[in-house]
Amino acid sequence: MSITTVLFDLDGTLLPMDQDVFVKTYFKGIAAKLAPYGYEPKELIDAIWHGTMKMIKNDGRHTNEEVFWDYFASQYGKKARKDLPLFDAFYRENFDGVQSVCGFNPDAAALILELKTMGKRVVLATNPIFPAIATEKRIRWAGLDPEDFELYTTYENSSHSKPNPAYYQDILSRLSVPPEECLMVGNDVADDMVAEQLGMNVFLLTDCLINKDNIDISVYPNGGFSELNQYIHSVV
Repeated sequence: MSITTVLFDLDGTLLPMDQDVFVKTYFKGIAAKLAPYGYEPKELIDAIWHGTMKMIKNDGRHTNEEVFWDYFASQYGKKARKDLPLFDAFYRENFDGVQSVCGFNPDAAALILELKTMGKRVVLATNPIFPAIATEKRIRWAGLDPEDFELYTTYENSSHSKPNPAYYQDILSRLSVPPEECLMVGNDVADDMVAEQLGMNVFLLTDCLINKDNIDISVYPNGGFSELNQYIHSVV
């Protein structure tokens, strides 16, 4: 069966980055934005981090957005929800400053546009732990537009997260596509290659490889964008 749908991770895949540097820069920026409003930086970062872990462990009964803010409110009380506009303002006014620690690969946008020209369905399967505004900005940093994707996952529209296979099953269900018609492309062995468990084809992009458990990556088709292009043209 031929590939009809290609799913791409974003951070470290379409958008080159050192994830640790990105996270540190992001936390530094949001802490600086909110410090004047009574959020002690270390406590804020700890709360955001623990809220993120709650989203990663989400069992699907609530959206990731609800899970995050329920936890955050449990730490800060009514103040948390009252200050939601401050968080929105950070993403709207300050988040673009984080782009400076990200790379840019024109081959990423070129591949997406080529796939669309070929009539393939293209999905942005980025871990849905950010609000839509932050995801849309990172899409643009990669030289693309949100409209380039049939679906892009955010914390508002998702109830599971990577590496839970249910995250990928949710996407399959939304698109009404069988897993064997899908190819998942990502740079994180744990988060992205798990899609193979559902019967999806996978490709491990090694330009910004994350392999925390030191898995033998030779078990997956893998390589840089040149190898990815060759592989895609061999299967689509």
